[in-house]
Amino acid sequence: MAKIKPLPLELQRIACEQLGEVPQRIPEDLQKLKEWIRMQPHLKSRTDDQFLVQFLRGTKYSLEKAKEKLEQFYALKSKYADMLSNVDVESTLFMDYVQEKLFSPLSIPLHGNGSRIIYVQLPDDPNSFTINQLLQMATTFCEILLLNDPYACINGIILVYDYSKFRADHLSLFTPSAVRNIFLYLEKALPMRFKGVYAIHISPYVEKFIKLLLPYVPEKVKDRVHICCNIDDIKVTIPKQYLPRDIGGDNGSLEDVCIANIRLWEEYREYFRDSNDYGIDESLRLIKKPNIDCDFGTGGSFRTINVD
Repeated sequence: MAKIKPLPLELQRIACEQLGEVPQRIPEDLQKLKEWIRMQPHLKSRTDDQFLVQFLRGTKYSLEKAKEKLEQFYALKSKYADMLSNVDVESTLFMDYVQEKLFSPLSIPLHGNGSRIIYVQLPDDPNSFTINQLLQMATTFCEILLLNDPYACINGIILVYDYSKFRADHLSLFTPSAVRNIFLYLEKALPMRFKGVYAIHISPYVEKFIKLLLPYVPEKVKDRVHICCNIDDIKVTIPKQYLPRDIGGDNGSLEDVCIANIRLWEEYREYFRDSNDYGIDESLRLIKKPNIDCDFGTGGSFRTINVD
């Protein structure tokens, strides 16, 4: 019997129809994946059912693709630990990130049963976090969605990125490599469907800046990036009732989300305490493979960008 959380009835139907899930076969599918993991001396992976089932769901139950995604997940975290390793969720820095409400999964998914909407905003002080710290904390948040959020796991995620606080000092948080790396992580390593990002509260200056960065977004996901110069533009796709009250919507307040997040981190404290014990040691790989993360980053370094 697989130790996974049961899905709500409608989500289970979607998982079966769109992801090819056969509930009776999940234990067998998980066992095959675990047996493969045990045969990989270079890979130290979690093997709990709730973690692994998402790699099957995220690849529509293709065992070979699940293996590739799992390897990519750990390969990127190991090689680019400065930007993708999980942060210490008990640290003051991480709690500052949570309490600034920079990454807020909203209570009600799109249309009540669809993708999880994540509201993202900029820090008030751009010097309070480095770009690497922001990437680490964002990917740590994504991992808890992988473990705990059935709507994100089955129907994917939508990012609503609010630029209302943007000023020149924030430019250092948007280097081309940072933009490229986070999108490649979403595409290649995170076993959830990425449905798109909507940039809102865009001034002409910010619109020009974003368009300068678009060439660094992978081609496969570029058409999922939407620039909304007017807040009403987003409401065509994401109606008002699914946006946070803080920007005129009806989908709860960011303060309520923050309180819920703090409770959630308490629940998963032990999980993240030992998360950096897992990863890939390339020196132990029996069969050398091409560099699976060759598109990712440039040694984790970042360049600046100038906007006239």
